[in-house]
Amino acid sequence: MNTNKKFKNFIDKKKLYKLIQGEAPTQQQLNDILTRALKMKGLGLEDVAALLRVENHEQIYEIMEVAKKVKQEIYGKRLVIFAPLYTGNRCVNNCLYCSFRRDNKSIKRKILDMHEIETEVKELLHEGHKRLLLICGETPANDINYICDAIRTTYAVNHNGHSVRRINVELAPMSIEDFRQLKKEKIGTYVCFQETYDPDLYKIYHPNDTPKADYENRLLVMDRAMEGGIDDVGLGVLFGLADYRFEILALMEHANHLEEAFGCGPHTISFPRIEPAEGAPLPEHIPHKVSDDDFKKIIAIIRIALPYTGIILSTRETDELRTELFNYGISQISAGSRTNPGAYANDTKGHKTGSQFQLGDHRTLDEVISSMIDSGYIPSFCTGCYRKGRVGHDFMDLAKPGLIKEYCMPNAIFTFREYLNDFATPETKEKGMKLIKKLVAEVGKEKLKKTITDTIDKIDEGERDIYL
Repeated sequence: MNTNKKFKNFIDKKKLYKLIQGEAPTQQQLNDILTRALKMKGLGLEDVAALLRVENHEQIYEIMEVAKKVKQEIYGKRLVIFAPLYTGNRCVNNCLYCSFRRDNKSIKRKILDMHEIETEVKELLHEGHKRLLLICGETPANDINYICDAIRTTYAVNHNGHSVRRINVELAPMSIEDFRQLKKEKIGTYVCFQETYDPDLYKIYHPNDTPKADYENRLLVMDRAMEGGIDDVGLGVLFGLADYRFEILALMEHANHLEEAFGCGPHTISFPRIEPAEGAPLPEHIPHKVSDDDFKKIIAIIRIALPYTGIILSTRETDELRTELFNYGISQISAGSRTNPGAYANDTKGHKTGSQFQLGDHRTLDEVISSMIDSGYIPSFCTGCYRKGRVGHDFMDLAKPGLIKEYCMPNAIFTFREYLNDFATPETKEKGMKLIKKLVAEVGKEKLKKTITDTIDKIDEGERDIYL
């Protein structure tokens, strides 16, 4: 049943498809758009539509270079790291692209109990993770009470002095009342993918005898979340279901809608592409396949269009492509991921319980971090903003004038130093220490540099969880 009577559908399909038609911008028009982008105030729908019509490789490179400058100015060399924690693979929906779909009889189903969740969390803590994304399939067994129990269980785990510092959640749509209950559990960001914003294609991919078949219920879930007190929300589509140009414009409309309705746009946007999934028919013939080149372009466009929104890239993509995309807009990545419940503790890699999709990056957390160091990037496990209350409006008030960097880079260094001291292999630790020394030397403000060096000394002496 649709429970969104007070909220209004903000997606005009005809308007958005019309915007992606027509000629590419002239070089002068492109220059004007990119000049506006460098002011880091974001771009409007018309500008984004014009950029999406660019097909010339040299002009695409220009867009990517501007995205690189914006990314560097706002995020520097910092990349936030997290791991997904799947609590189960039972689902009442029948999405044609997902291995967890109800009609798939080829995988073993499982919902983790609280002891099993605790075991998974201990393994993730053993690897060095501090930020988790809790993912629960849509089924009556995963009601708000189960979700809250799972969150509390995860936070309560202490493994050799280490604990999870922030849980983001990726959950099916729920009521305002349930969001109010979820808010009490001190979550970070609430994430829910629209999958596709095209309402007609949405019906095809989501059979109409399931809860997920209700397009507007899903479209307006962020309204309910923010009405229920959730500070930060994360949007996303599954690229390959519809024309990527339409999806990008729809994401822009969604971001604009939240800004107008609640005064704060999305905290993050996720960029998954359809990958092979056991028992799912759609990945065998992807309707609107997105090439690597187009994928790079759209990430660069979103970075300059929504400069202060976090862009998330999962381990669906290969390590080579992920490393390249760090330059052009990505600010958060998963690492050492498993998409089947119970896999961290048992290292089943999908053989005992079914995985949601096929991974492209199979490296361990330490291997990912080692590669990041080689590229000059600093891994961040920081959760300081959440715990200091720099969320929602307050975060954006600091981010837009560029003040958030005063917190983000130091906190990234602190959490990275903890990782190097407590978890890194000797080779990774040696490289990481050199990178930290280099980054600290580049800090321009002497007072801030002293704060960083003093805090590093405290961490080396055994103090943990220090943040600005």
